[in-house]
Amino acid sequence: MDIIGIVAEYNPFHLGHLHQLDSTKQQFSENAPVVAVMSGDFVQRGEAAMYSKFARAEAACKCGVDLVVELPLPWALASAEGFAQGAVSLLNGMGISHLSFGSELGRIDELYKLAEVLLDENIYNRIKEVLSLYPDMSFASARELVVQERAGQLAAYLKSPNNILAVEYIKSILRINSRIEPVTVKRVGNGHDSAGSNGPRSASEIRKMLCHGGSIKGLVPEAAEAVYNRERQQGRELSSKSNMEIALISRLRMLDKAVFENAPDASGGLGARIYDAVQHASCMEEIYEEAKTKRYAMSRVRRVCMCVALGVPQGMSAKAVPYARVLAANEKGCSLLREISGKSAAPVITKAAHINRLSSDCTEVFAIGAKAHDLYVLSYSQNQQKKAGQDWRTGPQIVKN
Repeated sequence: MDIIGIVAEYNPFHLGHLHQLDSTKQQFSENAPVVAVMSGDFVQRGEAAMYSKFARAEAACKCGVDLVVELPLPWALASAEGFAQGAVSLLNGMGISHLSFGSELGRIDELYKLAEVLLDENIYNRIKEVLSLYPDMSFASARELVVQERAGQLAAYLKSPNNILAVEYIKSILRINSRIEPVTVKRVGNGHDSAGSNGPRSASEIRKMLCHGGSIKGLVPEAAEAVYNRERQQGRELSSKSNMEIALISRLRMLDKAVFENAPDASGGLGARIYDAVQHASCMEEIYEEAKTKRYAMSRVRRVCMCVALGVPQGMSAKAVPYARVLAANEKGCSLLREISGKSAAPVITKAAHINRLSSDCTEVFAIGAKAHDLYVLSYSQNQQKKAGQDWRTGPQIVKN
């Protein structure tokens, strides 16, 4: 049986996501289930999501995804490589047959070529050489320069964020010798982090509208909008970042320099730069601006800050994701769960309390995510929604389509 996998953040689920989902389904039988591995409350760009993982998973299932499982915090806040590796290994363990992803390129053969080039260990030795010759060059620029030596003009496609993730997904499939077959859907609409009216609006543009109180009617599917409206009415929307900022800065100011230096992806002096910035900055944006350099991308700085504040230890994302926690499912997804629960390489979790029956790796990862959720809910506008321990008490959202 074909089972389609998708890796997503759905922050929020919008018309571009719906396009990818519908385009993917057209390539398979009508009954092929769709499983999404989705980041939790904090996402790979080093930010809190606009809505909780439970609301975003529910919205996805109301828009055509059948089953949503969580990509736990250490992998959700990892580099593109760690993010992809965690998600692909989780899907592989669940027996998914195909992985669909969007890309600006839209052609799988060229993406495969780039992945094969980047899997050569000598490539990274060469990148280190380039970085030593040009200390102000970013890693991304050095990588493109080195890949150009091997793959010519194809290297230019590594400028686009969805292409980069697509290549990382394929690398992960090849690295673990998975039977998953990758398929790509050409991305439509505005580019990442850009604005305009050329097709579906980007997630970043929609988030900005939400933060400024604007209407997103017509920019997201109606079923998803209904979920977001409900969350807003109940005070569960990240409409203001001030509460979150206070919580994050309070945490960062209390930690020793060694914690920053030993954080994930904080090598090369980045951890020390962030620590120094924290000592006098008044907001998170000041910390980011002061810590970043040409070598360190802003997204990396944000991720390190978030890992430090949320207590994500170094090296955890290098391991396999130890469990598959279900966030939402529809009727088809529930049927699929019954089929794969006994076959999945990682235990499938539908009740948070069951995590205590599993290995110490499982309980450690879950506890980190649960504490992060406790911090996340402090961003809500209504006090009754800010109670701690909710991650341990909330079960999957069961959607009736």
